[in-house]
Amino acid sequence: MKQNAETTDEFIRQNVASGKKYCLLLLKAGPKLNQPPAEAERIRMEHLRHTFQMRAEGKLLINGPVLDDPELRAIGIFNTTDKEEVKKFMERDPAVRAGWFKYEIYLWFGIPGDSLPK
Repeated sequence: MKQNAETTDEFIRQNVASGKKYCLLLLKAGPKLNQPPAEAERIRMEHLRHTFQMRAEGKLLINGPVLDDPELRAIGIFNTTDKEEVKKFMERDPAVRAGWFKYEIYLWFGIPGDSLPK
């Protein structure tokens, strides 16, 4: 989102009015995070394949690992407010199924068009 040189009350009101709800996913370390290297690589690649598929389908808008917390491993923002739908996606995630991750889902408010810079 480009910001005006002066962030006026009207600018703020317009942006907030354009906002919408999403689901925020927090992936946390699961009970079986430590696996032998070959198994860990297999699970990691299956998890990433699942993640990239959800992105390709437009279900997962943004995601990525948290780099400096041993408990909180990643975040994601889903293009839905249906927590049950996100739960179904996550129950199919190979890393969740393997016990690598557990997760929490929250309703989240954002401004459409926000993005990460390249």
